Amino acid sequence: MTQPSLKPSSTADDTGTPPPVPAGRPSLDRYFHITHRGSTVAREVRGGVTTFMAMAYILLLNPLILSGPDAAGATLGQKALITATALAAAVSTLLMGVVGRVPLALAAGLSVSGVIASQVAPQMTWPQAMGMCVMYGVIIMLLVVTGLREMIMNAIPLALKHAITMGIGLFVALIGFYKAGFVHQGKATPVSLGPAGELAGWPVLLFAVTLLAIFMLQARGVPGAILLGIVGGTVIAVLLNALDVIDPKQWAGGAPELHGSAVSMPDFSLLGQVEFGGWGDVGAMTVGMIVFTLVLAGFFDAMATIIGVGTEAGLADDKGRMPGLSKALFVDGAGGAIGGVAGGSGQTVFVESATGVGEGARTGLSSVVTGLFFAACLFFTPLTAIVPGEVAAAALVVIGAMMMMNARHVDWSDRATAIPVFLTVVIMPFTYSITAGVAAGVVSYVAIRLAQGRAREIGAFMWGLTAVFVVFFALNPIENWMGVR
Repeated sequence: MTQPSLKPSSTADDTGTPPPVPAGRPSLDRYFHITHRGSTVAREVRGGVTTFMAMAYILLLNPLILSGPDAAGATLGQKALITATALAAAVSTLLMGVVGRVPLALAAGLSVSGVIASQVAPQMTWPQAMGMCVMYGVIIMLLVVTGLREMIMNAIPLALKHAITMGIGLFVALIGFYKAGFVHQGKATPVSLGPAGELAGWPVLLFAVTLLAIFMLQARGVPGAILLGIVGGTVIAVLLNALDVIDPKQWAGGAPELHGSAVSMPDFSLLGQVEFGGWGDVGAMTVGMIVFTLVLAGFFDAMATIIGVGTEAGLADDKGRMPGLSKALFVDGAGGAIGGVAGGSGQTVFVESATGVGEGARTGLSSVVTGLFFAACLFFTPLTAIVPGEVAAAALVVIGAMMMMNARHVDWSDRATAIPVFLTVVIMPFTYSITAGVAAGVVSYVAIRLAQGRAREIGAFMWGLTAVFVVFFALNPIENWMGVR
């Protein structure tokens, strides 16, 4: 990490509000508590830009996921989807920065979009599917208002919180390696080095060079190592492409060049296209299951990400709790509804926020910067394709390595702790699901405590979470038993 993690002052009150900054400080500093958190405006801007660059792929990936037909055979236009994705990300991230005042950026959750595309749209229209997003967002906001969501997060044992951070680290690293083409689905094995046991193509080589360059800069203590690596890798990619050194087909997301005009007008045709009811033959039980699945995807993925990124930013206390968490959680819940209204699927906190934290971001100002970049993309969508996915993927691997450093906080000699931590860490990348990793850790933690006769150590919320996650793992047979599938 280019900047050390900074713990909040012990003089902060129980709402997480730091002591007043001296009146001589600029108003921006006073509002975001920049000096109190040991940051600077330059670091926040740098962190916000880095987070955006790491997240920009969502502007292309989310429309791809939502490109299929709904139950009526209707499809959504790509330009409209890009506009909806950028608009929802901009509004949600700006709200997180201004209201939550933490370095967390939001965009269309891939787990939520996956559920919408594979389970919801085939059974109803796209406006009805977006209505499901609004419904799950409202439910999560109600959980925040009642205090249940923060109580659930604070009820998770500290060891599991460290495990969640490490699991997200491995998960992020796997995403980076896979997006870069360094790791492929193997023919004789589940995964392999490259497509056939060896690396292939210039883009993956550029990924490796960018990755090593960032690690070397970090080892030298160079500020902005991640951002410098991404910019340097992009410049090299553009030059190689311009000199026809690389076959354009080798780039997974297209050649790093500007196609046509850099400016385009946004297409807001999906804004407000939301319907509630009229589900026809779908039935109330199916609708209930859909909403429950979306709540699980949005709630626990975001919970794990907030814990992981918040810990890296030094915003958690010595028990792994984040004071003043309710505002951030409320905005995250609102992101589900915002995404539905915009027509771009539910928004959730992105783990790529850790890239900005890695560049020194500690306050909501970095989220404001990220949100403004997403807003600019409404008019400069063609520019988002210039940064190659292979280059941005290097930053994800770097962040994964940084988050794995939490292993030093785990007592590996205690099986009751080590086993749930191990399951949490490995199941996230092995199943490609943050929620599954959290679920495995919680269930195994409670089961082992119960086997040891330590049931009194299990709080009420951990029991409740265990029940929810048992349903999560058994959802398919339950649906079959009820005749839903």
